[in-house]
Amino acid sequence: MSTKAGSTTSKFFQNMISKDTLKMVFTTHFWGPVSNFGIPIAAVMDLQNKPPDVISGPMTVSLVLYSAVFMRYAMAVTPANYLLFGCHFVNEFAQLGQLYRFVDYTYLSKKNIAN
Repeated sequence: MSTKAGSTTSKFFQNMISKDTLKMVFTTHFWGPVSNFGIPIAAVMDLQNKPPDVISGPMTVSLVLYSAVFMRYAMAVTPANYLLFGCHFVNEFAQLGQLYRFVDYTYLSKKNIAN
């Protein structure tokens, strides 16, 4: 049993350090989306922490459009960049959440209309 487990572990690490994997990790096709994940992480954190009165409507709309364009771009390139798609997919929905909070606070909230 331990021989089979050792063999499976060995194959796993051989695949992780394979020439193809290393080639992919050392490209911008990988590191661009990884570094870009800061945007959706910040947007998700802001959904919980940022008060709606400091949300910029124009910037949020820009980020919604930006993520929509790059989701399309991630699927249009060859090979398809699923990591970039995932990054912008998360950002799209986080920014839509921010946009909802902005519209609700700015235009729909009765507390804000009274002022």
